[in-house]
Amino acid sequence: MNVSPTLNIMITAARKAGRGLIRDFGEVEQLQVSIKGPANFVSNADHKAEEVIFRELNKGRPGYGFLMEERGAISGADTSHRWIVDPLDGTTNFLHSNPLFAISIGLEREGQLVAGVIYNPASDELYTAEKGKGAFMNDRRLRVAARRTLGDCLVTTGIPHRGRDGHPRFLRDMETVMREVAGIRRTGSAALDLAFIAAGRFDAYWERNLQAWDLAAGIVLVREAGGMVNDLAGGDKMLDSGDVIAANSAIQKALLGIVGDKAARP
Repeated sequence: MNVSPTLNIMITAARKAGRGLIRDFGEVEQLQVSIKGPANFVSNADHKAEEVIFRELNKGRPGYGFLMEERGAISGADTSHRWIVDPLDGTTNFLHSNPLFAISIGLEREGQLVAGVIYNPASDELYTAEKGKGAFMNDRRLRVAARRTLGDCLVTTGIPHRGRDGHPRFLRDMETVMREVAGIRRTGSAALDLAFIAAGRFDAYWERNLQAWDLAAGIVLVREAGGMVNDLAGGDKMLDSGDVIAANSAIQKALLGIVGDKAARP
């Protein structure tokens, strides 16, 4: 795997932040935790990881802008580039000692996503992708699953928790999908859901009401692994709408037909 200087900066930032997360993960019961919203926790680990990532990316590419979960939007002198960062995706998992969490770093150039890194320090799985150069997990080339029939597929999704909108719509979608597929899973991390689609561990993924930092890196990974990523209207506005559906082309079309915005409703 040939790693560009920019991707190397992203990897270094993710690994450095990951070392801090692992230390805190081992002492999760001692973490000071504040409440940001219903069932949406922010830990000291989250803030520390974001600080490490911000410092490393800014040192490597001074002037690039940022969109970060905790700091929000930060303008840069270089208006053509923007880092999109989630320092800890799967915070609730993390705080419950569940090892399904990840750092997600995406790079946008002239409005187009061009690189992504997703790192789960608990498993030491590093997912990387650059536009036109393929997707990898720890140097192993990734391809999306090749299944062509929805009934054979293992599908992942996100479930709206307490305090979030969309419960009735989700229940309708779930009732429809569970009749059509081999199984449904929920990891609690959108970044890992997309990484696992790229790796072929899941066949398809859909979710609503996400943030850009949940999706940016994973979109690059899935596309570079040969998959399709769209919003639930079938368009390309995932970062704006917060809605996503990802799979190979045949399965994405089938799933979009039953959960998409244009799907027939009973």
